[in-house]
Parts: sequence; structure tokens; C-alpha cells
Amino acid sequence: MSWTKITLWKRVLVGLALGMIVGLILHYGLGDESGDFAKRWLKPFGDAFVTLIKMLVVPLIFTTLISGILAMNDPVRLGSLGGRTIGLYMATTLVAVTLGLLAGTILQPGRNVQFEDLEAANSGVMDTVQGRLDVAKSADGTVLEKLFAIIPDNIVMSMADGATGNVLQIIFFAILFGIACLIAGERAKPVTQFIESAAEVMLKMTVMIMELAPFGVFFLISWVLASQGLGVLTNLALLTLALYSACIAHMFLVHGFGIIRGGLKLPIIQFFRGIRDAQTVAFSTASSAGTLPVTIANVSENLGVHKPVAASVLPVGATINMDGTAIYLGIVALFGAQMMDINVTLEMYLLVALFATLTSIGAAAVPSAGLLLAAGVLTQVGLTDAQASVIIAFIFPFDRLLDMMRTVTNVTGDSAVASAVAKWEGELDEDVFRKEATL
Repeated sequence: MSWTKITLWKRVLVGLALGMIVGLILHYGLGDESGDFAKRWLKPFGDAFVTLIKMLVVPLIFTTLISGILAMNDPVRLGSLGGRTIGLYMATTLVAVTLGLLAGTILQPGRNVQFEDLEAANSGVMDTVQGRLDVAKSADGTVLEKLFAIIPDNIVMSMADGATGNVLQIIFFAILFGIACLIAGERAKPVTQFIESAAEVMLKMTVMIMELAPFGVFFLISWVLASQGLGVLTNLALLTLALYSACIAHMFLVHGFGIIRGGLKLPIIQFFRGIRDAQTVAFSTASSAGTLPVTIANVSENLGVHKPVAASVLPVGATINMDGTAIYLGIVALFGAQMMDINVTLEMYLLVALFATLTSIGAAAVPSAGLLLAAGVLTQVGLTDAQASVIIAFIFPFDRLLDMMRTVTNVTGDSAVASAVAKWEGELDEDVFRKEATL
């Protein structure tokens, strides 16, 4: 059987497995030189694949979101769609942070880690971490300031920066543009025809670039393991176990059995089969926004979610739905408290849950956002800023592998919510959902 006739998700898994093997061979075969070799010869190819996907994000969001609004033929429907979408995203995020706190309480990942050892071992990373924390703090503001920040003062600049933090501004402008096209009616027909054609072209372009996914995954995973190996797992084994366990439980119990099976009465197996390409790309790229083109393709083609809903719900989800990040913040809060032998009260649990739910929204606006937000959540359990910085520096080198699972959880949540909203809006083709995945 030729390579291209193998189902894409199987090819991606082959690339993932080979990348892990090559990365570990390089790490333990070359020793200290493996990091430089991986950075010079492996990372550029992986970065190129991520850049190709990011290249699609802004034009895809802009064209498909407007095209979806046009397909509704009624601006009033946006209110119902938006309310259900945001409400469900917030509910799953609150459940996610609760699972994270539960996993952290049961496994106690920070119980046997000595703070003094961390402070001495990670002094060299502190400057890098502190610099990123300063960048994150510079983006802080009041609730109203953050709310009104979604209004772009220059949409061209927002689009130029879209893959790194202005996605909400693009969504805001695209919604207004789509509504204006509907109001203009026949006089907007040339514009609407162009937008709808452009949306189709962008989806075809996504399919083209996804043919490179197995190779991109190979280089990304081999670079990560060649640089870091598995030795760091000895210090972070329980933290990793807690995160992966909570994320897997959340995907199956909340997204799978809760939303898909319990709420929609649809088969769980077909749901996970339908989004396996998006999940594997999310795992390798650790970027919800970067995975968005694949998520849209999977949800539309495999799950039967009609274009108006897929184009409206998924871009919003890639920006504000951070279930994996919420789980991570809950676990890291308890990791720090257990390390410092702090007795976590019920009030602290509630503060962490509230903080993680609210601050995980829009986390993609800051590089290494989940890790940087963890500095804030650690102060909710009584740690000082200095202590939080040391713990963040300890996790920092390994955060990529943790971020991979967080992103898979986020993308799975986006797909589940899109399916639910589509069914409630009468925009779900259940026959397509129940069939074998085509992508």
C-alpha cells in the first residue's frame, strides 16, 4: 500500500513513534551534544511545519467565520449560538480545574520535592522565566480593559499579529463584517461570493499542508526527546502522571460520556475517531490555534457539524476554551503547596478554582501561557512571588511535554462543544457523525 493511501492519522502515529525512537537514540547516543544537534538539524524542520499551520490561522478564521455567519442568513441566531458556546466552554473549564485539584490531592506530586534543591538547581533558568513573567504581567489589566481590548484599533495589525495573540480581535471584526454583509443584502453579493470561495480555498489548502503532518510530527517529537530525554521524568513523574491522568479522565468522562454520549446520545468511539488527526497534531504542535485548521476540517468532514457552527464555535474555542490549562493550574497550585508543606484550606481550593477558570480564558495570548499563569495560581495557596518563580523555573524545561497533553484536551473540548452546539441549533448531520471518519 502506498504511503498516501494510508489514513492520515495512522501516518501521523508512525511519524510520532519514529520521532520518539530517533530522539531517544540521539539523546542517549550523543550525550551532551544531542541538544545542539537537535536544535540545529531537527527543530528547524518542526518549526517550519508549525509555521505552515500558523500561516493558515488568520485567513482561515477570517474567511470561515464570515462564511458561517452568511450561511445563517439571520444575525439574531448569533446570540443563541454565542450564549450556548461560551456557557458550555465555561462549564467544562470549571469541571476541568476541579479534576485537576482532585488529581493533585490524590497523587500529591509535590510531597517529596525539596524546595531548596530546586532553588540551587534552577538558578540558571530564573532569568529566562522572570523575563517571560514580566511580559505576562505587562499584559495584565482590569476586567473592563481586557474586555474592551477585543476591539481592534487597526485590524490589519491585528491580522499581522493574529497567530500570536490577537485572535479575539479578528473574531470580533469578522463577526461585525459578516453581519454587515447580511444587512447589505444583494449589494454585498460580490463580497460574499469572494469570501465563500476564499473559505473553500483555505480548507483545501489545509488538506494540502496536512499531508506534511507525519514529517512535522517526526521532527518535533525527535527534537523534544533528543534535547531532554526521559531523565527529567524522575523529578516530575507524579506531576506528569497527575496531569495526563486528569486530562484523559476529563476527555473521556466530560467530553465523551458527559457531552457526546450523555447529552447528545451519540457514539463516543465515532467522536474520538473523527478528531484523531486534530488530536495528534495538537499533541505535536502544543498549539490550539495552530491546530485550528485541522480541527475545523475534522469536525466538519467527520462529525457532520455544519459550516455556520464549525466556523463560529471553533475559532472562539481555540481562544477561550482552555480545559487542559485549567487542569494544569489546579495541579500546579497543589504541587507548590505540597512542596512548601502548606495546608490548603477549602477557601484556597475555591480561590484556585475561580482563578484558574477565569484566567485560563484567552491564555493563548501569551507564549507559554499555561506555565506563566501558574505563577499567579501559586500565590492563591500562599506562596510568595519568589517561591513561585523558582517552581516555574523547575517545570519550565519540561513544560513542552506537559503542554502537549494540555493542548489535546483543549482541542477535544472544542470539538465536543461544537458538536453539542450544532445539535442544539439543528446544524448537525448525525448520519455523517455516525459514519467512519474520512479524514
